[in-house]
Amino acid sequence: MNEDDAVGGELRTVGVLGGMSSQSTIEYYRLIDEGINDVRDGHHAAELLIRSVDFGTIERFIRTEQWGDAGEYLAAAATDLEAGGADFVVMATNTMHRVAPRLEAALSIPFVHIVDPTADAIRAEGLDTVGVLGTRATMEGAFYRERFEERGIDVVVPDSSRFGELDRIIFEELTKGEIRESSRAFYLGAIDSLVERGAEGIVLGCTEIELLVEQTDRPGVPLFDTTALHVERAVERSLAGKTDA
Repeated sequence: MNEDDAVGGELRTVGVLGGMSSQSTIEYYRLIDEGINDVRDGHHAAELLIRSVDFGTIERFIRTEQWGDAGEYLAAAATDLEAGGADFVVMATNTMHRVAPRLEAALSIPFVHIVDPTADAIRAEGLDTVGVLGTRATMEGAFYRERFEERGIDVVVPDSSRFGELDRIIFEELTKGEIRESSRAFYLGAIDSLVERGAEGIVLGCTEIELLVEQTDRPGVPLFDTTALHVERAVERSLAGKTDA
């Protein structure tokens, strides 16, 4: 892609599968628009579709571990984006990437997986071992570990005794836009424990954690903001243009 193509070519339409929670979906919408505007300037913004699902339904699927039903529910929503004209799909959540293979199977357009740009950023930093923070379902799941291992990256997660509180803060506070200093301190303590166990960097593996923890909180430890990295990849794909399939 040359500079003229990026500035003036026809944008690919981004399909955002959101609602998990609305807080993360708002960030995706805002940041994708900002990314396009950074290149095109003026009043330019993204060509973008959002299909927002009921977070209550998703929360129940997670709590009851109905991953098959969750995959069917989200695959149907993802195909709505394709039918609406999206050229590719991003899902504005980490946890539900546990069912990403079901969405990939349902779509005939590309599904941009959140782990891939994160892994690329880690390898670009030359790191071999990272800690992953997120919901219990993310930390216990295999989708980060397996995809990272394919790229030679080892994963450590917090001690399981921390899972309950890490999970509670996400679901009961961050998804509602509540930011508490006590919760920030708990997350920073979890980061410190991961570093003590060999993590060279930390993946903020929930799209709401970025609302709570920033790089300035731990300047000596690289923090990988999965929302920002995922959005950057989506912007790149959109700017690549309709003819660059």
